[in-house]
Amino acid sequence: MPEDGQDICEIAAHAGVFNAEEVKCVAEIWEEYVRLGIETSGYTFFVEKQGKEVLGFVCVGPRSLTDRVYDLYWIAVHPRAQRLGVGRRLLEQAEEAVRQKNGRILVIETSGTPKYAPARAFYLSMGYRHEATLRDLYADGDDLWIFTKRLTLPCAPSTQCE
Repeated sequence: MPEDGQDICEIAAHAGVFNAEEVKCVAEIWEEYVRLGIETSGYTFFVEKQGKEVLGFVCVGPRSLTDRVYDLYWIAVHPRAQRLGVGRRLLEQAEEAVRQKNGRILVIETSGTPKYAPARAFYLSMGYRHEATLRDLYADGDDLWIFTKRLTLPCAPSTQCE
């Protein structure tokens, strides 16, 4: 799987929404994931391939200082593989991995700019709730949108959840 790093970075670069700094961040997180492993880095990557070609990837990890909450850090699909269900399968795989770790909630943060409108519609179609908008957080005119999805039932107040 370490050999997937270059393809992952190329997909991020060609997705049409990430800037150079964001693509560099994907590369840095991938390198940390490969070097340190899942447990130490906190990142888990999943890729979907057709043969040896990487069609898309997703990266999730635990959210610091929370009880079983996870973040979706990155999800991207190669432009020629978009609208073929790759993103849906990747997100479902990430959700299942979080459930397997007894994760309660998956949080997705994304931009409010028009070029991210398809991503926001995708998250809503996958059952995520738009929880909040932080105006002008990334830059003037670039809001942060926060989506969440509960992956496990809430604990009853009188029980101990594991």
